[in-house]
Amino acid sequence: MDSSPLLPFSPPSSPSISAVALVGVVDHRGLPASRSSSGQWTAALFIIGVEIAERFAYWGISSNLITYLTGPLQQSTAAAAAGVNTWLGVAMMLPLAGALIADSYLGRYRTILLASLLYILGLGLLTLSAVLPSLRQPKCSIHDGNACGPNHFQIGFFYLALYLVALAQGGHKPCTQAFGADQFDENDPGESFSRSSFFNWWYCGLCLSTTVTIILLSYVQDNIGWALGFGIPFTAMGLALVLFLLGTDKYRFYQLEGESPFLRIGKSLVALVKRWMVSSPALIGSLTPTSDEGAGIDHNMFVKDEAPDGIQIEEAKGVVRLVPIWASCLIYAVVVAQSSTFFTKQGSTLNRRIGSNFLVPPAALQSFISISTFVFIPIYDQILVPVSRKFSRIPTGITQLQRIGFGMIVSLISIAISALVEARRLKTAKYYGLIDQPKSTIPMSLLWLAPQYIFYGIAEVFTVVGLQEFFYDQVPDALRSLGLALYLSIFGIGNFISSFLIAVIDEATSKSGESWFYDNLNRAHLDYFYWLLAGLSAVGLIIYLYFARSYVYKKKQNFFTRNLTSSGDIM
Repeated sequence: MDSSPLLPFSPPSSPSISAVALVGVVDHRGLPASRSSSGQWTAALFIIGVEIAERFAYWGISSNLITYLTGPLQQSTAAAAAGVNTWLGVAMMLPLAGALIADSYLGRYRTILLASLLYILGLGLLTLSAVLPSLRQPKCSIHDGNACGPNHFQIGFFYLALYLVALAQGGHKPCTQAFGADQFDENDPGESFSRSSFFNWWYCGLCLSTTVTIILLSYVQDNIGWALGFGIPFTAMGLALVLFLLGTDKYRFYQLEGESPFLRIGKSLVALVKRWMVSSPALIGSLTPTSDEGAGIDHNMFVKDEAPDGIQIEEAKGVVRLVPIWASCLIYAVVVAQSSTFFTKQGSTLNRRIGSNFLVPPAALQSFISISTFVFIPIYDQILVPVSRKFSRIPTGITQLQRIGFGMIVSLISIAISALVEARRLKTAKYYGLIDQPKSTIPMSLLWLAPQYIFYGIAEVFTVVGLQEFFYDQVPDALRSLGLALYLSIFGIGNFISSFLIAVIDEATSKSGESWFYDNLNRAHLDYFYWLLAGLSAVGLIIYLYFARSYVYKKKQNFFTRNLTSSGDIM
């Protein structure tokens, strides 16, 4: 939890809290925060604006990264895809460290501030790598062979800057969204409802930013130059920092607790494991969520000196019970990883011309994900939720786990469509005799790829937004940043799994013939890879449904989620 950003973490000496003040919440001066003059949508809009600018910077680098790696850095298609997946994986895993720092030491405000400065440093170095002659790759003809490639120092400098961006994102991403949700009091029915809506509109703003970024920066990077293509994200991140500081006097800050919640829960987990190792099968029951407070807990199982209290045990259990849901969503993340790698390479082989002169950058097709998400979120929020609410009598229409499950079904449909479209692309290349002409344009419109991107976007409205709200809502209150970091780590691990699969399949298929990821995509078999992912998605969905049906939601203090505390809520 955050303390005042400008004062020590300890509670300030202040006048008595008025009827409109929030308990345990202060403003930027360290005084009790007033419900009427702090937080809510006024503060949240500042934070949404910050995240829009930050996502503009992040996607300005990540969306077209495979083009930079296979172009100026001259990597193979398989190596570049694995490299992008690895970087994205690291970027999505580092939020776990950022959450630890925020929830245990600095608070969310300070962590966002420091991460923004580190972001600006990384993007500045990345821009320099494309501007300074000593740091950028030499310009030469392709006939010069390996002499065209950048040297080890230039490659090392580029990756140093790139991973600084990943490190900064690790501090920024889990804290910004949690800090935005903190502006709404979950114990107030009106603000609690607004907070649920906040997650929808948060993601809507991100999709708008991503759409503009992908269309604008992919064109700049492909047609004008990488110096400007990296410089624009650098400028956007500077604006994000300014906007974040402007909203300081509107924010609500939760005070950090005396003991680190990570340390407290860690002690409880260690004690539970020790007891399990020595004898007690009954402990398994104590880790199983129940609808009764404290049920299944043997408070005499611990040695006196290390005995956690009931609250600590509940916090530890609250984290442990998220693991099956977390694990069963990993295959969904593997499917998502393909949209910024192989989909982009496919697009580069198709007819991308509009009119007589304009050539659509292949990475620009990723904007269909954002556009479809941007269009579908209001439909979901204003039409589907009210309609489903009439049948379910749940304020949110459907439960968080139902929302995630629907998205996984749509994702399965998307990857199946991807396989069918790729099979048609290969058939068209063979029909026109273009199998051994990888640089020739296949007479097939780029828009053939649009449906798979659109279904991806619809899946995100359900699964990604659902995961954000679920992991924020279901972790112990002191670990909200950790909750969002756990959600992000799904995609981090998913990217690592994707990178591993690509490496293993590439090696195996290369030995038996032509690789599924052959540099000449007309001889590759991405369709086989997509069908493999479709099969894994089906298995992952079945596993998810099994765990989701038995999950019991964390109890709340208000009526808003009272209907969510029964099991068997999925499908």
